[in-house]
Amino acid sequence: MYKASRFSPLTSIIRHTVITLPTPINISTWWNFGSLLGICLASQILSGLILSLHFTAHTDLSFYVVIQSFGDVYYNWWFRALHANGASFFFIGLYLHIARGLYYGSYVFKEVWSIGVVILLLVMASAFLGYVLPWGQMSFWGATVITSLFSALPVVGGDVVVWLWGGFSVDNATLTRFFGLHFVLPFIVAGLVGLHLFFLHDQGSSNPLGVSSDFNKVVFHHYYVLKDLVGACFFIGPLLGLVYFNPWLLGDPENFIEGNPLVTPHHIQPEWYFLFAYAILRAVPNKLGGVVALAAAVLVLFYMPVSPKTSVKGLSFYPWGKILFFSLIGVFFLLTWAGSKPVEEPYVVISQVLSFLYFSYFALIGPITRIQDKLL
Repeated sequence: MYKASRFSPLTSIIRHTVITLPTPINISTWWNFGSLLGICLASQILSGLILSLHFTAHTDLSFYVVIQSFGDVYYNWWFRALHANGASFFFIGLYLHIARGLYYGSYVFKEVWSIGVVILLLVMASAFLGYVLPWGQMSFWGATVITSLFSALPVVGGDVVVWLWGGFSVDNATLTRFFGLHFVLPFIVAGLVGLHLFFLHDQGSSNPLGVSSDFNKVVFHHYYVLKDLVGACFFIGPLLGLVYFNPWLLGDPENFIEGNPLVTPHHIQPEWYFLFAYAILRAVPNKLGGVVALAAAVLVLFYMPVSPKTSVKGLSFYPWGKILFFSLIGVFFLLTWAGSKPVEEPYVVISQVLSFLYFSYFALIGPITRIQDKLL
């Protein structure tokens, strides 16, 4: 072993973070998504910085600048496709990371989990802001619909909407401030990721068995560095395949039409990674109730650290809990499907039933696992 005096403070931090960090010996592939999300964040920041050099935040120019950049700027098409599809892969990683945390009980680390939920909220905000910037039809009307939701807030709703718009409609001032916020938020997310890792390394990683692994650990390098590199190859491969062969597969054709406040698209919907929340929003007939349900769909994750505790961390030894968890996964996919459908029957009723089932999981998982504890 090297003596600590041989390393500078910065080198020591890096060394203790990615080389000599004690890590449970039995963590599975599901623990790879933390590092994959770090790669996604770095990719989004770098590609976004390059794209921002050739972007003009103006309602008369943004749409045409984006199109012109494809032909006039070397490899602009590649960075734009990487940025757009990278956002989708970022959310795939986020949702899988959260699902792993719910299944294996990672929410018992309150600081780590709470900061993670804040990161999720900021990434969602940044993704929404970025979707508005190309100023296509779905960009414009998506911004109009989502920002108008704040008008449902009692007393201050109207003032908040005017402040968000920078006027009395979605216009140039809106686009300018959305671009500024979209540029800044990823750096705030990067800072929170550092804080997330600090608390994670301070408290230690969980493991699939949900038991203490203090006496059964190995150093992070080279065991898990190599494992993360293999995971990165399997994650980046499909992303690059999408970028090269079908870069607009996950996009909306409406966004290839310039935003027009006089022509409303037949069916306004957000990107696929927001559809589950969009379905919950539409399931509530009352506007304020819909906004509350929309916010609760994500904020409910803050409840997990204070939910009833079980004798064993995670759901590995709770058959009823496993049934509930995989039912939640199914409900999530069905909500995503329902959110992509028009606001008409039977999709409204289906969304209402699925929304009830979605929130039921968080209300039932604690009591159900506690009952199993008593039976065992």
